[in-house]
Amino acid sequence: MPQAAMVFVRIVEAVNLRIGRMAMYLLFVLAGVLLWSIIGKALGRPPLWTQEMAQFTMVAYFMLGGAYSLQLGANVRMDLLYGRWSNRQRAAVDAVTVFAMIFFLGVVLYGGIDSTIYALEIGERSRTVWRPYMAPIKIIICVGVFLMILQSIAFVIRDIARLRGEEF
Repeated sequence: MPQAAMVFVRIVEAVNLRIGRMAMYLLFVLAGVLLWSIIGKALGRPPLWTQEMAQFTMVAYFMLGGAYSLQLGANVRMDLLYGRWSNRQRAAVDAVTVFAMIFFLGVVLYGGIDSTIYALEIGERSRTVWRPYMAPIKIIICVGVFLMILQSIAFVIRDIARLRGEEF
């Protein structure tokens, strides 16, 4: 395998590892937001921002942790046949099917960038009482999808190396 491809895979996986580990701490942020909501409701003054902030935090957790989840193999996979195959057979199938995932993520990223540009141009805000700007969460979604695309490309490189009899 070319040295540049190996370096690419290592950099992508290192970045996704660090961002994924940082994203795990967003669950504590989510818990804090929900706790604040509970306290506010108990005191008779429920905050207007907690429900939407909890949703945004969960989206950030999910999107920024997506590439890390792929990297760990924690994604859902149909093991009816896959579990019985050799590593070489899995690599061959993965090297072909990963392009469907890259295509899907590319379409999502294209739409996400278009939506983010729109949100930035007009200053799009949520239609709730709190009315937060939508661009920050849309940017996070685009970053998360981009990281998943990079991880998918790293998978292709790893699968090709495995098919060639090389391991990282």
